[in-house]
Amino acid sequence: MSISTYALPSAESVAERAKEIMSAIEADPEFDAFTAAALKYDEAWTCFTGFPVIANWDLDADKRPLLTEGLRTLSLKAAVYEMGGQDEDMTEIPVAVPVDEMMHAMIAQPQLLARIAERVGVSVIHQTDKEHHDYVPGDYTHTAYVAAWGEPNERYWVGHAEANRRLEILDAMYAKAGFLRSGKAHQIDFAAA
Repeated sequence: MSISTYALPSAESVAERAKEIMSAIEADPEFDAFTAAALKYDEAWTCFTGFPVIANWDLDADKRPLLTEGLRTLSLKAAVYEMGGQDEDMTEIPVAVPVDEMMHAMIAQPQLLARIAERVGVSVIHQTDKEHHDYVPGDYTHTAYVAAWGEPNERYWVGHAEANRRLEILDAMYAKAGFLRSGKAHQIDFAAA
């Protein structure tokens, strides 16, 4: 079901609540441990279609700013869930592909994140089969984000059409190196190497 079929809470009210949620998360006694664990996840960051859509992607330089973007997005989603009648489908608002990828690194710390969310009193909603990568500047997510924190960093908030264009470029480059279907298959025979 499309996000547009829901009566979403106002972007402004979601923004206000999201700021409160993010502040509470950052003030939590386990926030530093959560941050360290999420950033350490970098050894598992091998997605060919998430972070690489960032121009001149550099894990070391980009992971901290992406953590902030991921936290802001989880806060927006928690606010939508809370204010929108706890509807999981509604909560999956459009997100830029690199930011979504960072949220996966954060959610890979389930115990820490669950304890923080419980103390803050929010639900963290992120379900891969319902997520939307069709973020475009000016949409609901963008409007709520701007109301909370100002314009999102375009380096990470790559619009849907541009992300798809970049993915086509990446796919062609991966294929030249023997990686097919954007890294979902390859033609490397390790015995022969």
